[in-house]
Amino acid sequence: MVRNALAQLGIEYEKIDVPWPHHLRSEVIEISGQATVPVLVDEDIVLSDENDIIDYLKKTYAKA
Repeated sequence: MVRNALAQLGIEYEKIDVPWPHHLRSEVIEISGQATVPVLVDEDIVLSDENDIIDYLKKTYAKA
């Protein structure tokens, strides 16, 4: 759903694949405090809830 929102808004992004086992997701844990994905990092903003990410993208990047 997040990738669909990014595509609809025409936002370029870097997709980083993470290991399937949660205990190996040290970078995700370091950035977001949890092992689940998706995680959005936009400068100082870090979001890890899919719905929060989509809302943020729409509010921040949707063309008026």
